[in-house]
Amino acid sequence: MEGFYLYLLLFLSIFLLIRKLVFHQTKNSPPKPFSIPIIGHLHLLKPPIYLTLQTLSQKYGPIFSLRVGCQSFLVLSSPSAVEDCITKNDILFANRPSSTASDLMSYDHTSIVTAPYGHLWRSLRRLITIEIFSQISLNKSSSVREELVRSLVRQVIKGPKRADLNYAFGVLVFNMAMRMVSGKEYIDEEIFGTAVGRQRLREAKDAFCPQQILNMNDFFPVLRVFGYKNIEKSLIRMQRKRDEFISGLIDEFQQNKIGLLDFKKGKTLVETLLSLQESEPEFYSDNIIKSVSQIMFVAGTETSSTTMEWAMSLLLNHPEVIQKLTSEIDDQVGYERFLQDSDLPKLPYLRCVISEVLRLYPAAPLLVPHFSSQDCTIKGYHIPRGTTLLVNAWAIHRDPNVWEEPTEFKPERFEATVMDREKEGFKYLPFGVGRRACPGSPLAIRAVSLAIGTLIHCFDWERVGEELVDMSPGSGTSFSKSKPLEAIWTPRPVMSRLLSQL
Repeated sequence: MEGFYLYLLLFLSIFLLIRKLVFHQTKNSPPKPFSIPIIGHLHLLKPPIYLTLQTLSQKYGPIFSLRVGCQSFLVLSSPSAVEDCITKNDILFANRPSSTASDLMSYDHTSIVTAPYGHLWRSLRRLITIEIFSQISLNKSSSVREELVRSLVRQVIKGPKRADLNYAFGVLVFNMAMRMVSGKEYIDEEIFGTAVGRQRLREAKDAFCPQQILNMNDFFPVLRVFGYKNIEKSLIRMQRKRDEFISGLIDEFQQNKIGLLDFKKGKTLVETLLSLQESEPEFYSDNIIKSVSQIMFVAGTETSSTTMEWAMSLLLNHPEVIQKLTSEIDDQVGYERFLQDSDLPKLPYLRCVISEVLRLYPAAPLLVPHFSSQDCTIKGYHIPRGTTLLVNAWAIHRDPNVWEEPTEFKPERFEATVMDREKEGFKYLPFGVGRRACPGSPLAIRAVSLAIGTLIHCFDWERVGEELVDMSPGSGTSFSKSKPLEAIWTPRPVMSRLLSQL
């Protein structure tokens, strides 16, 4: 009997796939490679996927389609194609594709990342924009970022001359998230660098490292029935860890009634959300509180620490940029105090450096997928409803038709007026574009700029060896470096007096 049901499921899957293919065939479909029955173009998608798609775009053009199992994809690799989607069809592509991960890990789709476009999403967007990422909120939380960056400097001084920057940046961003959410640190200075501290960071990354929105079960739903590679069980275990962690923070606050970070009225994010729940319980459910708190760790930690690591790697390979950056910071900040959050607007070259890092190594090289809710036309091609949109930011950021010397690290390319930057259009999109663009970009830019600027201000840095730092990306979903960064530090003589006060 089990065999009968297996064959029945396989038959139905094949039937539905063929039916979908037949009804979606149109004369003006985007170009696509040769596909294999059932699996489609799965055999072409070798990791890293963004490089594979870049290679395919060079053959099939900046807009082409793919199919993997029952999923259809539209891949964009040019600014004009992205603009066509965002300006003319933004609402049609304002949804996210449904997936096993989003079903199991988004608190019933109440996450700002995976929530369907509509009233709930708009309310969530308004909430996090006002309570977390507004200019007022960021200014009020600046002292926390400054304090934690100075803590990082202290730990560098206490540690070996060969600093493990991969670990240091990981601790920094998780502590930032923890302070904003609950008012306490995740890894304090007492356990920084110890076996306990390193284990805690590994556990945090295992729980909150971003997962692929789509996996093999989503391409071939029949696999989900048979528990293919225990994907679903693994996601359930991970979400259980996340939920226990977030619930623990909420429970601890409710028991202690203590908040250390002043967002608006002396409140941490958890306290703010619980206060809103008292006034509007019909909207601020427990799931909403958990999903908003969770997204601070899922979307705001690994991406920021990875960007910091890429930034330091590029700077170590380009000492002339370090020299220019150091001169700018010295001129504006001097040697009697540490770099502050309020100094960042006066450091345009530092912003150029971070912008160039994000161009070369965007934290999400394929951005977060979009999903078409209706049939539409893009660049004259018919795009059917139910198509997943992939924007290859990696390819656009390195397109020689868009950027001069696209593979070179040249922060000066961003030294332009506001009007000139507006003319860049859709060729620079490390945080996405349109209504589903990342709302956390202001916080990310501030955190990364403050950390990198402070390390350059306080220390002279050298590579571990004579060879250039390896810039090969890893194969993970968070776009981390294949080889964790280590570097040699020396206190700058002009900063010795200030550093001795830490």
